[in-house]
Amino acid sequence: MRVFITGATGFIGTALVRELMAAGHKVLGLARSDTSAATLIAAGAEVHRGSLDDLESLRRGAVASDGVIHAAFIHDFAAYASASDTDRVAVEAMTGALEGSGKPFVLTSGTLLLAPGRIGTEEDPAAPDSASLRGPSESVAIAAADRGVSTSIMRLPPTVHGDGDHGFVPALIGVAREKGVSAYVGDGRNRWPAVHLLDAVRLYRLALEHAPAGLRLHAVADEGIPIREIAGVIARRLNLPIVAKSPEEAEDHFGWLARFVAFDNPTSGAITRQRLGWSPSQPGLIEDLEHGRYFEG
Repeated sequence: MRVFITGATGFIGTALVRELMAAGHKVLGLARSDTSAATLIAAGAEVHRGSLDDLESLRRGAVASDGVIHAAFIHDFAAYASASDTDRVAVEAMTGALEGSGKPFVLTSGTLLLAPGRIGTEEDPAAPDSASLRGPSESVAIAAADRGVSTSIMRLPPTVHGDGDHGFVPALIGVAREKGVSAYVGDGRNRWPAVHLLDAVRLYRLALEHAPAGLRLHAVADEGIPIREIAGVIARRLNLPIVAKSPEEAEDHFGWLARFVAFDNPTSGAITRQRLGWSPSQPGLIEDLEHGRYFEG
């Protein structure tokens, strides 16, 4: 299968290219710069020049392929609503180009759009006041399933960990180093789901190859790790005290991370495992943190 991938040179995309090519697929990767193009060529992938706001380029890439994995997103927390709108329009363009083809289209979303405080499942729609703004893109993808596009939605947890991770956990470690304490909000019982990068990209491949149209998937290995436990590992590895911050103190301490550190996002992946036969085999988040590479340098 020739697969068009957006975000093909990012943290997840790079591992996804390797996973797909190892399984015998060909990859056409979206590249917006010469550096990205060179990275794709070095990996043995084809290059498709364009960007998320170049809709005609996205349409051409989708039509030229046997399937699409949309892994790109503009992670600008200062303009997140604008990034969400860009994503929605990009999804409209690609699924529109695939209409009636029956080709698979895998959309990347996140578990943070689920209602907090209870275990979310694949059957749950996006909560109106969620911490993620990818709900509109999910709605576009679900609607496309009724127009002859074999769409599936890959909800990633807030922590996709492994070599090269530059997400929330490294940001927490950076705050701890800067502030001299490892902190959590309130009693620290709020939970984050997590998945190892290699388990996540294997699930992307299974979705591309086997997911029925309209299926929501949860790439969840750890259903919910208390933030206090994560903060405890960080404190021990950096030899720092662990402290609690009140909700009123959180923004000053964590900055843009404050909302996410306080979010309670336990998530089940039981339906995903049952439907696609996916079984995570890589280390969990706490074990991965204990290996120490997150604290090098």
